[in-house]
Amino acid sequence: MTLAVTGATGQLGRLVIQQLKAVAPVAEILALARSPRKAADLGVAARAADYARPETLDPALAGVDVLLLISSSEVGERARQHQNIIDAARRAGVTRIVYTSLLHADVSPLSLAEEHRATETALKASGLPHTILRNGWYTENYTGSLGAALAHGALVGSAGEGRIASAAREDYAEAAAVAMIDEGHAGKLYELAGDQAWTLTDLAAEASRQTGRTIPYRDLPEADYAAALVGAGLPDGLAQAIAGWDVGASQGALFDDGRRLSALIGRPTTSLAQSVAAALSQA
Repeated sequence: MTLAVTGATGQLGRLVIQQLKAVAPVAEILALARSPRKAADLGVAARAADYARPETLDPALAGVDVLLLISSSEVGERARQHQNIIDAARRAGVTRIVYTSLLHADVSPLSLAEEHRATETALKASGLPHTILRNGWYTENYTGSLGAALAHGALVGSAGEGRIASAAREDYAEAAAVAMIDEGHAGKLYELAGDQAWTLTDLAAEASRQTGRTIPYRDLPEADYAAALVGAGLPDGLAQAIAGWDVGASQGALFDDGRRLSALIGRPTTSLAQSVAAALSQA
């Protein structure tokens, strides 16, 4: 059985490849990437596959049995790019697609949800067996800002006291590998989130505990937070999007207490304290 991973040189893709290598023969694992040479260090065969270039996809998917479709990083282009992959998978005779969607994509208020909903609809319309992994937020999405919080003496955001049931990227990578390997997951849709839900106040408190410094959380209006992100060097569009996602978090968009992720991987998800420690070690 050939197991292929799109976006294999990305942060999630690399982790999935490592997880697959622990449970499947290396000869059965295929890394698909825009630039295969960047996959050289993964230790598996690699093929060129560009979501936006359909002519690369048929040869890339030849002989593939199970395909992990990691959602494109190009927000605004995702629905079209994912359709390209799905169409090529059908032509290539792929037996099942595993797709990384968004937590509660069907009802989520987050701006990201629309393209995930479109892709889920496209998968159903394709007739291909598939598994949908509705991934919650990566804890790294927030712990990545701890360096700036330390530098400025405060953690800022617009999430209020919204509870965020995040998990480490590695937790989601392990779930993807499990879903690929076990055919029993065909036809299933999983809402995946961390065991522990926390607020940005909790994150600031944990960072304070581990550093011995007082790092408060300062909740900002959406526009002010977006402006702060622009001031930190982010493009305006991305800053507006991130601030909007925080507001979504304040409304419960990133919360789930089903614990389906830990059930799928057979262990507790990575704790907030562990994720904070990992981030601080690199700050």
